[in-house]
Amino acid sequence: MKVVSVHADRNDKRTVRFGIPKMMRTITVLLSLLLILSIWTERPSLGAVPKLDTVRVGIFLEVPGKYKLNTTSTTFSSAAAIQVGLRQPAGVSPIFQTKAAETIRFTLDDYKPIVVENANFQTALAVLKRLKALGGTGILTSLYQSSGLVYQVIEGAYATAAEARTAADRWSKDSAIAGLIGGNSKLDLKGPLHLEAGTFTSKADAIIGAQSFGAVGVDAFPALKQTGAAASTYTVLVGAATDAASLENVKALATKGANGISLRPLDASSVYMALRDDYTIAESAQNPLTLYTVPMSGAKISLSTTASTGIKLVERYNRSYRGQFEVSGFNNKLAIINELPFEQYLYAVVGAEMPSSWSAEALKAQAVAARTYAIYQGFGFQIAHVVDTTLSQAYGGIGSEKPSTIAAVDATSGEVAMYNGKVIESVFSSSAGGATADAKEIWGSDVAYLKTVSSPDESSEKGLNRWYRVVLPNGDVGYVREDLVEDSGQKTAIGQALLRIKGDGVKVRPIPLVQDDVPAVGQANKGTLVVMLEKVSQSNEMSWIRGPYTPEALLALTAGKLNKPISGPIRTLEASQIGPSGRPTELLANGVKLAVKTPDSFRAAFGGLPSTRFDIDETARMTIAGTDGLVQERPASSSVLVVVGGDGQAKELAGNNIFIMNGEGKLRAATKNPTFRFVGNGNGHGVGLSQYGARGLAELGYDYKYILQYYYKDIKIVKD
Repeated sequence: MKVVSVHADRNDKRTVRFGIPKMMRTITVLLSLLLILSIWTERPSLGAVPKLDTVRVGIFLEVPGKYKLNTTSTTFSSAAAIQVGLRQPAGVSPIFQTKAAETIRFTLDDYKPIVVENANFQTALAVLKRLKALGGTGILTSLYQSSGLVYQVIEGAYATAAEARTAADRWSKDSAIAGLIGGNSKLDLKGPLHLEAGTFTSKADAIIGAQSFGAVGVDAFPALKQTGAAASTYTVLVGAATDAASLENVKALATKGANGISLRPLDASSVYMALRDDYTIAESAQNPLTLYTVPMSGAKISLSTTASTGIKLVERYNRSYRGQFEVSGFNNKLAIINELPFEQYLYAVVGAEMPSSWSAEALKAQAVAARTYAIYQGFGFQIAHVVDTTLSQAYGGIGSEKPSTIAAVDATSGEVAMYNGKVIESVFSSSAGGATADAKEIWGSDVAYLKTVSSPDESSEKGLNRWYRVVLPNGDVGYVREDLVEDSGQKTAIGQALLRIKGDGVKVRPIPLVQDDVPAVGQANKGTLVVMLEKVSQSNEMSWIRGPYTPEALLALTAGKLNKPISGPIRTLEASQIGPSGRPTELLANGVKLAVKTPDSFRAAFGGLPSTRFDIDETARMTIAGTDGLVQERPASSSVLVVVGGDGQAKELAGNNIFIMNGEGKLRAATKNPTFRFVGNGNGHGVGLSQYGARGLAELGYDYKYILQYYYKDIKIVKD
């Protein structure tokens, strides 16, 4: 499901939220317009309709300030041969072809620490595993030296020698690595500066040439080289220096092993791929893969196949993809782009964004929204139109395609949504939580076709357990699943139902959801009576709860996520302004406005809230009427709380939990000390199409054009 970016609200009054009854009334009124809408949206004449024949999807890419998803290396395979070529303005020039089902790997010829160089494979493998345990990204390769074959572990992908040196210092300080490499205090670096030695007719001859330099102590690698449109040739890259002075030292030493082979600096304009044996994936000295090292800039390597199952990319969840791949250096990082026919790209997007089992009309609406969104982006990521995450729209390759998603794309082929003759920014999210957001209340800018409408998103709750919010005998408050309790038939003195725990060791959770990594509030055994406060749905895309958070925990969540940090512990947190859909557009912490770029930032500021639509339960906020007309506002006042019991005796209130009943007889769980809960609806930013809402409308009988025009105000659906 796509979740583009969003936030939520706190004092979201039920009177301003749109419920299903109103939604049903709206749909009933609009039903009479359905035939008219179907006619005027058929094929309006708006002149040229934008289209895209092929799309470039960033799988791994770095665009400073906008997107960052990096990998040190990439591993490709295909059931059929992979054709590897050089992409040039005139087309792709072939370089070589793999065997069927052969696996090949690529990395960038940048700066890397050499963590270990050892003739013992197991020692090198142990270093590789340790790097992985420490969060590093090692590559285990080999090369020939005077003593024979040695194994080398290089790490990371660094744009400068200084960055690589910092990483090297970190690895050398690890006691386990130090023990494996013999306690060397300073690790060597490899860099992208090379000498070129001769031309060879075969890979085997180039390997022999590289070994002659290794015999005199110089690292050397066979390489494929291609300039312009000429056919590729084999050469040897000598040295892997980090600066010009180091390269001169390499040249002086390499001359001794040249054996008549001419040495010259590698032409900066040449395109090359150094070849090395790679043991990283198999972790075995037998049957290594081939690692191709590509320049930091200037080379675009193309990979294509005839296999219907596409090309598999291990580092991206072992997904397989249609079309071809482009491997290059971009912004000093390894860039992996998947280029394929645009409509085939949509097959996978619809399948990744929406369950394939949903109604055909909902899937069609998603197809048109996804097509429109991608076209609107243009080259939004410099060398790619879109990326494969929800920052653009989810794209999972061939595995995300299903017959129903393919049918939805084919049925709407070429159709896009337009407003005033221009393609719209057709943003969408998983669930609007009952009402979509106005673009202005989320991102601060008014968009004529992105206005708030009620949305039937409740289907996400179908089949889910209900949970009771209960009070344990010790006064702690939490949630227990409905199948773990039963009605005891008893009530408290003030009329609250008492539930009986059905088994031993039943966990009471902080929110209505099983979270194995979050401690339970407590446990209760069979027969324990607990007080019921309310019954809610299990947290889902429509409704959810997060917290409770202490002031310290809440402050920690906001660290580095606000334009200006909150001063001091958070005592109060409230919505001071509410948008048209009931979402908070301004929050006050301790009475001071939170500094955020747009209200959309609230979600991230508080630890990744599911949506932009929420209420904040300030558990310590209360007004207490005392004697002599005195009124105490908490938590502004932190004075001692005293209660008078049935015996007329005044006692200081023990414990942190307080239970307050209002004039309507509703019991509220409060606390003496501030804690905060977020109680919300929806999943995502909530602007534009709601995916669960589209499902709801489709199940009510509306077609995809109506659904799109419902969520995008006054748009037209057009086709070239």
